[in-house]
Amino acid sequence: MTRKLSLTVDGRNVVVTLHKGDLPAGFRPKGPSIGVDSETMGLQLARDRLCLVQLTDGGGEAHVVQLDRATYDAPNLKALLSDTGLEKIFHFGRFDLAVIMRDLGVACTPVYCTKIASKLARTYTDKHGLKDAVKELLQRDLSKEQQSSDWGASEITDSQLAYAASDVIHLHALRERLDAILTREGRMELARACFAFLPTRAALDLAGWDETDIFAHG
Repeated sequence: MTRKLSLTVDGRNVVVTLHKGDLPAGFRPKGPSIGVDSETMGLQLARDRLCLVQLTDGGGEAHVVQLDRATYDAPNLKALLSDTGLEKIFHFGRFDLAVIMRDLGVACTPVYCTKIASKLARTYTDKHGLKDAVKELLQRDLSKEQQSSDWGASEITDSQLAYAASDVIHLHALRERLDAILTREGRMELARACFAFLPTRAALDLAGWDETDIFAHG
């Protein structure tokens, strides 16, 4: 079951498709990477369950999967997220990777995290949230009106869909801008090493080391 809408998201016209339960069979992005985000009932791994996964290939479309939380039976979505030939772009991927690993049972690799990239590239600021990075590098204002929202509701509103799309449609362009700075500053290899470790960092969070720096002396 799908629902397709044409919405204005952060000043852009975006076609947003809501898929109930899973992606359609044969769904593939048009390029070698896909932007990914998730929505949960909160931000506590021990408590809050995965509700939505949203995707984009960087064009003018976003796809939102509303998961069946009784079964998490979404074989097409799982196959896409676990495809090692497809790079997944996140912002603060540490949390998304953990909830996807826990509830869908798949590890997303390879990955790129625009928040990690921002921290390594934009050392002149301590503002590395998606809204701040997009505003500075892409000159777009993201709406966070639905940030606190009931993502577990049986019916997802148009406003919620617009918010969910907003969290992914800028990721490809943001990555391009951040890559330019990382390359200029000689930090691209360091960033890639951090991205490669990110699924392990998510696994440590799930295993109980979420508040512990295992590299610290003490």
